[in-house]
Amino acid sequence: MEIKIAAAKVKKYAVSKSGDTLEVIERPNGGLSVVLADGQTSGRGAKAVSMMVVRKVISLLAEGVRDGAAARAASDYLYTEKSGKVSSTLNIASVDLRTKTVVLSRNNPSPTYVCYGDEIEALRSDSSPIGIARDIRPEISEIALKPGLTIVIYTDGLTHAGKRRGNKMDIQTAIQAMLEDCEYPDPQAMADALLAHAVRLDENRPADDISVVVMHVTAEEKGSVRRMSVSLPLTGVQ
Repeated sequence: MEIKIAAAKVKKYAVSKSGDTLEVIERPNGGLSVVLADGQTSGRGAKAVSMMVVRKVISLLAEGVRDGAAARAASDYLYTEKSGKVSSTLNIASVDLRTKTVVLSRNNPSPTYVCYGDEIEALRSDSSPIGIARDIRPEISEIALKPGLTIVIYTDGLTHAGKRRGNKMDIQTAIQAMLEDCEYPDPQAMADALLAHAVRLDENRPADDISVVVMHVTAEEKGSVRRMSVSLPLTGVQ
């Protein structure tokens, strides 16, 4: 099998920095973790918060700390640093090669979508952002790694896209349509399409920072070479 991970993100219209931070790291015992945080509000202050959270989480994961414990520690750290006055959402998605599972840790009111083929399950259980109290625990789900698995994670900018203009985005329907159109979905194409749809609903002026992460497991065997590709627009750089 092979797992592919893709992301697409955009900042809020007329704001200098995105308040979302995304990192992908290798786990010390094999596998990968994707960490996505969305700091409260937007701009530089939100970016500082989300970077603080993500750096805390990845430092703990690199030491072999379990995902749930890392999320709780990041929450307590943010609570202490900001006196409980600032929150952040947090998603951790870890590919564990030892157990052959994907572990999903969610401190985010927005659901995570887990898909097999064109069947979709929304993980919607109550989940609080971190930093607003001590000992906030994430909602944790463990999903078996098998071909055809697709996981979609995102920040609330996707949830609220179009809302201010009376045409709120239906994320589950959009994902369903993509899965039905393609037997072998491309995670980058899915992330790009979801982001593009949200931006259109906001009339090309995103009302919030938006980040989308898509994981997909294929039956392909391409040897032992690991690959990563990153695209970063350098706006204003000559």
